[in-house]
This record gives sequence, structure tokens and C-alpha cells, in this order.
Amino acid sequence: MIAHLLQYLALGLVSGFVAGLLGVGGGLLMVPVLVFIFSAEGFAPDHVLLFALATSLAVIMFTSLSSVRAHHQHAAVDWLALRRISPGIVSGTLLGAWLATLLPPTFLHYFFVAFLFYASTQMLLNIKPKAHRGLPGTPGMLIAGNVIGIVSSWVGIGGGTLSVPFLLWCNTKMHTAIGTSAAIGFPIAVAGTVGYMLSGWTQPNLPAWSLGYVYLPALVLVAGASILTAPLGARAAHRLPVATLKKIFAILLYSLGIKMALSLT
Repeated sequence: MIAHLLQYLALGLVSGFVAGLLGVGGGLLMVPVLVFIFSAEGFAPDHVLLFALATSLAVIMFTSLSSVRAHHQHAAVDWLALRRISPGIVSGTLLGAWLATLLPPTFLHYFFVAFLFYASTQMLLNIKPKAHRGLPGTPGMLIAGNVIGIVSSWVGIGGGTLSVPFLLWCNTKMHTAIGTSAAIGFPIAVAGTVGYMLSGWTQPNLPAWSLGYVYLPALVLVAGASILTAPLGARAAHRLPVATLKKIFAILLYSLGIKMALSLT
């Protein structure tokens, strides 16, 4: 038990630093590592990924606040865009958390692996969409929010891998897209956490110290450590070769994705 608690602490220290340094990747790193730790702890195989997704989103619920505050201080959050997309974000994330408990576990695993490869490729090649239009009207923002919310709930992230390209495509400046995406991560995390808590509330034989599919020991240690190291990563971003480190991190994510895929064969 002590060994697993130390692993949660180490994961929080690393994921927080990486998120602060690169601006992305906290959830993408947390989910596969939590899958491996929860499996080693003896969680039911059908519940392992659900716990990893739920706990990752619960961590992001806390860590996103400091990120949003920092971006707001630099006037990099489009609060109007956030208000317009949030209803779709919340409904999509809640729907996705509910659907995740109904989907076959193997589908959810392969979906996560495929998304991990997509996100790693995007990071490795530094792919950015060209601006083609402005932000859509209310129906378009609702659809976009639902898609981002559903996918984010299935992969346990704050949505930056999807919301930043969407905002750039809608002619938002890069620093505003990143800041607004960070703000979008908070309603995703809250709705996803609530959704997975409610979905798992009546499930039998869940581990002790669980709230639905949120595992509290992992949440407390990972979130607490992440909050400590995220500012250190942000400061280091001004002194380290971030572009090179992002490519190295992308290769690490490829490796984690391959390991997850092989674990199902």
C-alpha cells in the first residue's frame, strides 16, 4: 500500500511539472500510469480505466484553477467564448461519463490508445490548423462543446488537445486559445468528476476510499503534488528547450499507448 501511495505522489510531481512546462499532457500522462497502478493494486479489470479517467478528471478539477488564474492575469482568456461553449461542454462531458460505463471496456481502452497516438502525433509534428472562420453561433458552439466534452470524458483530459485546435480554427489568437482552453478544462473536469461519481455510486465491490469511480487516495496525492510542481514547470519553460522536450514527451506517450494496447492482447 505504501509503495502505491508513493507512486501516486511521484506521478503528481511529474505530471504537474510536465503540465506546467509544456502546457499539455497532464491527463494524457496520468491516465495510463493510473491504469498500471490500479491494475497492480488489484482493481477489477473492467473498472480500472473508469477509475483512471475519473480520478484524472478530479485531479484536473483542482490543478486547472491555478492555470486559469495565470492566463487570466495575462488577459489570455476569452470569457465570452467560455460562457458560450460551457453548456455544450457540461452536457457532453456528463453524457460521456455515463456512456463510458455502458461501453465495452475494450472499446474504451482502444479509444484511449487511439487518442493517445493522435495527441502524440499532433505534439510531435506541432500540427496547428489554419484559421478559416470565426466562432460559430449558439448551435455550433453547443455541438463543438458536446464533442469536446464527450471525448475528454473518455480520455480523462481537460480538453486542450481538442479545444486549442478548435479555437485556432475559429481564428482565435494562439495565446488566447491556450488560455481559453485552460479555462474550458475546469467545467470539463467538474462535470466529468460528477458524472463518474454518480455513474459508479451504486456499483458493488468498489475499493475502499472511493466516491463512485474517483479513488480518493490517488486524487489527494496526485493533485497535491501537481499543484506544487506545476509552477516550477511553468518557470522552467522560460529556460529549457520546450520544443525538444515536447517531442521527447510525445515519444513517451507513444510508448505508454503501445504498452496499454499490448496489455489487452
